[in-house]
Amino acid sequence: MEPQSQNLKTTPPLTLERFHISEEYGFLLPNPLKELPDHYRPWMEIASKLPHLIDTHQLRAQVNEMPLLNCQFLTGYKEQHLAHLILSFITMGYVWQEGETQPKEVLPRNLALPFVEVSRNLGLPPILVHADLVLANWAARNPEKPLEIRNLDPIVSFPGGESIRGFILVTVLVEKAAVPGIKALVQAVNALLKPSPDCLLQALQRLTLSIQDITRTLGQMHDYVDPDIFYAVIRIFLSGWKDNPAMPVGLVYEGVSEEPLGYSGGSAAQSTVLHAFDEFLGIRHSKESADFLHRMRDYMPPSHKAFIEEIHLAPSLRDHVLSSGDGQLLTAYNQCVEALAALRSYHITMVTKYLITAASRAKGRRTSHLPGPPRSLEERGTGGMAVLRFLKSVRDRTLEATLQQSS
Repeated sequence: MEPQSQNLKTTPPLTLERFHISEEYGFLLPNPLKELPDHYRPWMEIASKLPHLIDTHQLRAQVNEMPLLNCQFLTGYKEQHLAHLILSFITMGYVWQEGETQPKEVLPRNLALPFVEVSRNLGLPPILVHADLVLANWAARNPEKPLEIRNLDPIVSFPGGESIRGFILVTVLVEKAAVPGIKALVQAVNALLKPSPDCLLQALQRLTLSIQDITRTLGQMHDYVDPDIFYAVIRIFLSGWKDNPAMPVGLVYEGVSEEPLGYSGGSAAQSTVLHAFDEFLGIRHSKESADFLHRMRDYMPPSHKAFIEEIHLAPSLRDHVLSSGDGQLLTAYNQCVEALAALRSYHITMVTKYLITAASRAKGRRTSHLPGPPRSLEERGTGGMAVLRFLKSVRDRTLEATLQQSS
């Protein structure tokens, strides 16, 4: 062995397994549990009837009669995650049962205490997050058949009928479509650590195809989610108690804190996928957008957040592409960036349809079977950001990452 080699720091290859990310399902929880131990039957019974209990204004009364259950009988990650999923759905229903005009500002201790305990065990906040709504909230009707919407059901749901089902399950399929891209990203990082130009080029090409597939999959929202139902019925249940004028002070978790606590609502920005792509491609967002995105990482499972941070520490792909002088590599990099910008542009058109246009239609409805339009978050996402300004800034900064061909 040559003497200088002893001083070289060897970086272990990046693997998905190290961050509890599935080779088959990506950030989705593989085959989530649908049932908790019998001790937790009172939670399961409420969760199974949640849309009905909310629609008939009975949920708060049922929750108030619920026994205070001990979390000690939850064993393993999947049981903990199902408990978080169930308690987060019940919490959102309890707070927003009567809509934004009469939110409950105190969560009773029989719900607050176990929810906060399970949240601490998982390293998640005590509110509904993307990991609840989507990552752990799917079940295949036939495990032998491919993951497609006809073969899937959510484990727990809100009012909104087929539209809430479609919203959850299309997002599950978006996460699944990202799997080849996440694997390509890992391959590319390893091709930078142990230089392999051919591997890197192939990985970037695969990443582009995966991003394009994510965009196509997202398009299924148009087939399964009614914009008016999403806006007037579903959206309130994804809303949090931070940066939300309907609950300006926050929520008191009884028995946990006498002071109200503020947490952001569920948001696509809590999905690890685009954070990982941004870090890998070296895309830098404006301070306001970056601050919000970094805050959303605290709403992810800790191992997924750690994966993003690991990519951040990896050698810079942009620097490598620029210094390589390889025109093919530069083209492949730019194609990734352009595909990501196109996905973000498509997301803007979706938000315009499901939020901005639906809001203006809701204002024009005098009488309808749908509730009155929720006014407090009219131009904000459920995470609390001014949504169109944020999405356009993020898209524009993505496009700015395109590298110029050297003459």
